[in-house]
Amino acid sequence: MLADDSPAEEVGAVEDDRLRLIFACCHPVLAIDAQVALTLRSVGGLTVAEIARAFLVQETTMAQRLTRAKARIRAAGVPFRVPGPEDLPERAVGVLAVLYLIFNEGYLASGAGADPLRPDLSAEAIRLTRLVRDLFPAETAERAETTGLLALMLLTESRAAVRLSGDGQLVPLDEQDRDAWDRALIDEGLALVDERFTAVERGTARFDRYLLLAAVNAVHASAPHADDTDWDRIVALYGALERIAANPLVTLNRAIAVSEADSPEAALAIVDSLAGALEGHDAFHATRAELLRRTGRAAEALDAYDRAIALAENTGEVTLLARRRAELAASVSASASDAPAPPAMQTRPATTPRTPGEPT
Repeated sequence: MLADDSPAEEVGAVEDDRLRLIFACCHPVLAIDAQVALTLRSVGGLTVAEIARAFLVQETTMAQRLTRAKARIRAAGVPFRVPGPEDLPERAVGVLAVLYLIFNEGYLASGAGADPLRPDLSAEAIRLTRLVRDLFPAETAERAETTGLLALMLLTESRAAVRLSGDGQLVPLDEQDRDAWDRALIDEGLALVDERFTAVERGTARFDRYLLLAAVNAVHASAPHADDTDWDRIVALYGALERIAANPLVTLNRAIAVSEADSPEAALAIVDSLAGALEGHDAFHATRAELLRRTGRAAEALDAYDRAIALAENTGEVTLLARRRAELAASVSASASDAPAPPAMQTRPATTPRTPGEPT
């Protein structure tokens, strides 16, 4: 009675149950954005609000997109079947985007009331990305892109142990104890970045967004101290990323690098140009608050902090922003009421924004 002699269920080209579901859901009958959103909801376990935030749209808009995607699948009569080897390449783009956004949700959770970090999601995304990389032969475009994504995840995850303080506050990159970063993850990530850059130099591969973002993180990982960061290179990398995958949050990240490589005034001009696209995004207001603070515009900075705090849902991020605001408010209060504006404070931005799926 205990023996089970029934034939094993067919698993196709993908042995892992969860990864097989992700490949099955990323069906090419749907547009790539719809593939990713529907898979995140059905398999990734993310809420509609979390997915909407990743795509920079309202929750109602995302709910409508998900409904239309399901209707499209029904109308097209798409069979839910185990993907074969021939299905994998055309679905790889969607699968990688899903894994990237799952990792990003683990890196900085967006759900209201959730823990600031969700290491279970980050670890699962890394595990599945390793499996995807092994599915594709060397020298294929799919393997190359997956390698860049894996490098990005590893370099970002290397900082996980020191990204949250004992009181639940996010710790900015320049305040982190770099001796506590995971050297094994850094070494593996840097080796993967070098592998991909070598292939680009040979002319057998091209830059993609995951590789460029991994390269940004490689610059941070290679700097012994925050003051050693090569900000000019980071500006150049984000500029290259803008050319192949334009996105307002990419530009916002470039502005932060510009504030270090050039000046906060130059960065603020870039940030202000993004107001229409990012008005409802907390990272926009948080970045703007820091730049206004550094240029001596304290009153405007306080307003920008208030807006960022109102929009932010991550508890660790809210705690950090509240601390930064309180420090500035105390500085203003200590000044005489008729004194000129306080001098620019040369501090780095307290929070770095994310491209959808961009941990930095």
